[in-house]
Amino acid sequence: MSGADIAAGAAQVAGALALAPLAAGSVQQLKGRLQGRRGPSPLQPYRELRRLWGKSAVAPASAGPLYRAAPAVVVAALLVAALVVPVAGRAPDWGVGHDAIVVVGLLALARFAVAAAAWDTGSGFALMGAGRDLTFAVFAEGVLLLVVLLAAAAAGGSTDLLAMSDAAAGAAPWGEPAHWCAAAAFALVAVAETGRQPVDNPDTHLELTMVHEGPLLEYAGRDLACLQWAAWARLWLMMVLAAGLFLPAAGGFAGRLALTAAAVAALCAAVALTETAVAKMRVLRVPLFLAGAGALCLVGVASRLAEGAA
Repeated sequence: MSGADIAAGAAQVAGALALAPLAAGSVQQLKGRLQGRRGPSPLQPYRELRRLWGKSAVAPASAGPLYRAAPAVVVAALLVAALVVPVAGRAPDWGVGHDAIVVVGLLALARFAVAAAAWDTGSGFALMGAGRDLTFAVFAEGVLLLVVLLAAAAAGGSTDLLAMSDAAAGAAPWGEPAHWCAAAAFALVAVAETGRQPVDNPDTHLELTMVHEGPLLEYAGRDLACLQWAAWARLWLMMVLAAGLFLPAAGGFAGRLALTAAAVAALCAAVALTETAVAKMRVLRVPLFLAGAGALCLVGVASRLAEGAA
């Protein structure tokens, strides 16, 4: 194993465990600045995790084994996904591969575990949030698979993330319409996948409008800390995936790692700007929003087919 692979492995683990809350906290502070407020410290998520970790878990009287197992399943799924996603085009062999379809499946597994826990408790607000989340997932996961297929086409049909990252490096892909379509569709579906505005508002706790926060209402203490971390890790993974699949890169591992860090910082700023400028949309309009991302993918597929025919 080379030194670059070891450094990439350390970046994978440290990024998911340590830097994911920092990215979410940076978004919150930037939003405050853009709205004319001081905003919370970027370290506030760490304080939140410490506060929750010091509290005991409280389970509803109707909670069953699905409710109790959900936080562990979610954390395990996100940790494995972090090991699958390479950083700066490099990753050691953790024994779980580097297939993009596996990442999509792990994210779906985490969502299913939370939804199953909501059904286990039978809480009205938790069921409402889980039902909305699963409805959006029908569209979001399909579009995410289309994005993966478009990116895989540039890598010779391989869904291996290392090959896809190498194919996206350089300036050549940016001359292809399919690459632009895939990047734009990924940006839209990432908003839904991570529960950010305009699909959902992570800052609100109004039960009638929340989506991703709804199933978490029944959790407390360490269980809630695990689920909060998982939400921030999902945002981190989508940013790293965006940098790896769509960001032109050149040079060695060190240069690409620095470029990935700059891309994550720029994406945090973009998320903060978007959530400041765009209001949360109505729930019934979210499928149309994701259908637009799907239409972009279909345009990219048609572009690929036209290039192949020519």
